[in-house]
Amino acid sequence: MQSPTGPSRQPDASRAQAQYRGRAARYDVELAPFEPLRREALDLLDLRPGDTVLDVGCGTGLSFDGLKNKVGARGHIVGIDPSPEMLAQARVRIALHHWSGITLVPATAAAAPLHGRADAAIFHFTHDVLRDPAALDHVFAHLKPGAQVAATGLQWAPPWLPLTNAFVLGAALYSVTSLDGLARPWDLLAQRLTDVRLHSRPWAGLYVLGGRVAVSSGA
Repeated sequence: MQSPTGPSRQPDASRAQAQYRGRAARYDVELAPFEPLRREALDLLDLRPGDTVLDVGCGTGLSFDGLKNKVGARGHIVGIDPSPEMLAQARVRIALHHWSGITLVPATAAAAPLHGRADAAIFHFTHDVLRDPAALDHVFAHLKPGAQVAATGLQWAPPWLPLTNAFVLGAALYSVTSLDGLARPWDLLAQRLTDVRLHSRPWAGLYVLGGRVAVSSGA
C-alpha cells in the first residue's frame, strides 16, 4: 500500500534528526504502548554474558535495561543514533542506573564509526534504517557470521482494515521519512539473514522479526 499523501520517499537522515529533536523529552511516553513488542524482540536475542550488541537507532536507551540483563557487567552495548537530543536522554538513563559497558555513537547507521564485530543487533522502530541498503551493509559488516538480529516496526494492514492503516500512516508520518516498503518493511533485512522468524501482525500494523546473520555476509 502507498500513502495517499503522495509517492514514497527515500530515507532522509537530516529530516529524521529534525523530527526527533522535538520528540526526545516525550519519546519514552510515546513508545510506552509498544514496550511489549520491544520485549518480544529482546526475547529473540539469545545473548550470553559478555556479548556485544549493537542497538541501532537506540534513541533514549529504552532497550538498554533488557540488553544489560542479558549481556551482564562484562557485556558491551553500542547505542547508535544521530540525534543529540535523544542521546542526551540516553546518557541520563545510563547515569541513573550507574551502567557501564555502554558506548553511545552519535551518527547515522550508515556512517557510524564501528570497530570489530558484534554478537547481535536490535532495530526497534527504525524503518528508515531498514530501508537503507547502505546502512544495513555497514551494520552487517560489523556483525559476526551467525550473529543474532531482531527488528520491530510498523507495517501496512490489509486494505479492508482502514482504521489500522490510518494508525500506521499517522505513526509513520510522525516518525519516519520514507514510506517505502511498509507492506514488507523487513524484506531487505531478511535477505541478509538465515533462520528467519517473522511474527507479522498486519491486523495491528506491527511486526517482529528475528534471525541470524548469514555466513556469506561475513567478509
